[in-house]
Amino acid sequence: ASMTCGHCAHFHKDTLPELKKEYIDTGKVKLIFREYPLDPVATAASMVARCADKDRYFPLVSALFELQGVWLKDDPVKGLQKVAQQAGFTQESFSACLQNQGVLDGVNWVKERASKEFGITSTPTFFVNGEIVNGNVPIEEFRKKIDGALAS
Repeated sequence: ASMTCGHCAHFHKDTLPELKKEYIDTGKVKLIFREYPLDPVATAASMVARCADKDRYFPLVSALFELQGVWLKDDPVKGLQKVAQQAGFTQESFSACLQNQGVLDGVNWVKERASKEFGITSTPTFFVNGEIVNGNVPIEEFRKKIDGALAS
């Protein structure tokens, strides 16, 4: 997913809660989240999420998707900083994170691996039992693919 992708935010807000309730929380499937930033702002957002305390990573990712229309609106970096402050970042820790070459290299490594090894070119992209599912498909499509995989 890319933190600036509207389809990713839509998936997060509308489809993920149903998938979580029906499949993830019941232990039927596991969701592995990987960053695939489509632009420099998405890269910065992924970096900030990685710099957060481990227990704040997913809540921060969730907040970035939930508030995407707000923090991206006028000045995305300032908007990102405001969301990061809610996760405990100071101006100094926010700036230090965005200047951390190791964090940037980690985000870029995940994206390059996704492109080269798995053929990812867009977001959101999902794998259900090894089968690629591109785009924010309806919950019914996920149910069909997951139920089919669970039945086999």
